[in-house]
Amino acid sequence: MASESPSLFSPGSLSEGSRIADVLRKETVGGALLLLATVIALGWANSPWSDSYFQLLQTEVGPAALHLDLTLATWAADGLLAIFFFVAGLELKREFVAGDLRDPKRAVVPIAAAVGGMIVPALIYLAIAGSTGPKGWAIPTATDIAFALAVLAVISTHLPSALRTFLLTLAVVDDLLAITVIALFYSEDLHLQWLLLALLPLAVFTVLVQRGISHWYLLLPLAFATWTLVHASGVHATVAGVLLGFAVPVRPRKNAADPKGPGLAEHFEHLVRPVSAGFAVPVFAFFSAGVLLGGWSGLQSAISDPIAIGIIAGLLVGKPIGILIATFLTSKLTRQPLQRGLTWPDVTGVAILGGIGFTVSLLIGELAFGGSSEADDHVKIAVLAGSVAAALVAAVLLRIRNRRYRALCELENRDDDHDGIPDIYERE
Repeated sequence: MASESPSLFSPGSLSEGSRIADVLRKETVGGALLLLATVIALGWANSPWSDSYFQLLQTEVGPAALHLDLTLATWAADGLLAIFFFVAGLELKREFVAGDLRDPKRAVVPIAAAVGGMIVPALIYLAIAGSTGPKGWAIPTATDIAFALAVLAVISTHLPSALRTFLLTLAVVDDLLAITVIALFYSEDLHLQWLLLALLPLAVFTVLVQRGISHWYLLLPLAFATWTLVHASGVHATVAGVLLGFAVPVRPRKNAADPKGPGLAEHFEHLVRPVSAGFAVPVFAFFSAGVLLGGWSGLQSAISDPIAIGIIAGLLVGKPIGILIATFLTSKLTRQPLQRGLTWPDVTGVAILGGIGFTVSLLIGELAFGGSSEADDHVKIAVLAGSVAAALVAAVLLRIRNRRYRALCELENRDDDHDGIPDIYERE
């Protein structure tokens, strides 16, 4: 007799559920630091000492001989976010190689949702702001998982683990799509010779990690060389982070001391994720979120800009609609009903959380319109406004549904046979 097809958002394996829960805890702490860094940046940029903040952004550090005498703001965007995308590359590869998403029926849901969540807000942006040019179409297409999880922590909702996992996986796939868009549409003049040279340290890095070698004094110089050459090529340097993440093997070598233990991808993720969530992303937010608001008249001027309206509408309306439509169509095409106890309003709350597009949206905004321009200031205000609006709307809806979520969480943790494994994870 054929096994029954899993329902949409049904729980996966216990091991994967435990790993996801650990990831979400780390990202929640990172989200709190991200919000704190944003508040500090906005406060400093609009204080009597604002000149010192903007001077700090333009402070140049780094070796000029290597053409790496970059501003601190550029180091944050190109350098620190490469760490963020390295973790995203590790996470995505692990999900599809050893995680529950190696099952195509599970993988298709977050992939479809991420694609839908990119297409619809881009179309809405172009419909509203297309007359200003197409440069900013990708700004409202990203989801910031750290910001979203910080919202969940603040409102103390009992969101079921399946929906949290969906949100995390959606955001990771979203990051991959975003870095692809950055590489294709937001890179500068391509210098092919530097890009080809970048393949050399990348290849050596790949050979070493595939052989199970994890010595930092070997891998870090190769990773930095790869990043430097990709940066020199004109392709945005964060692309190097994803390429390095994809190079790391997920499964341990057969001759490893513990063949059934964690692979290098999990080991590196465990080491680097705290650096990414706790340092790289908050510092980027500090250098990118500081914008001179200019009082009420300045806010009115910014919000009335078609670019800003397109971004806000894309985040607050386009992202949820795109995620919901794609998820609903996937459910119908694969004939997978929702997990028992879940309804589409439950999914709607998570889809609205997907409209919190902060870190990558700010990055794409800087690439599209350039830093220190009026359009870039309007982009920052719009990203902040759209993300906060999405957070508030999602918080209200999720709190309304919290009684249902609490019942589902109790069911998830139920262990009638007292064997230490929740009954929902046990299979015949």
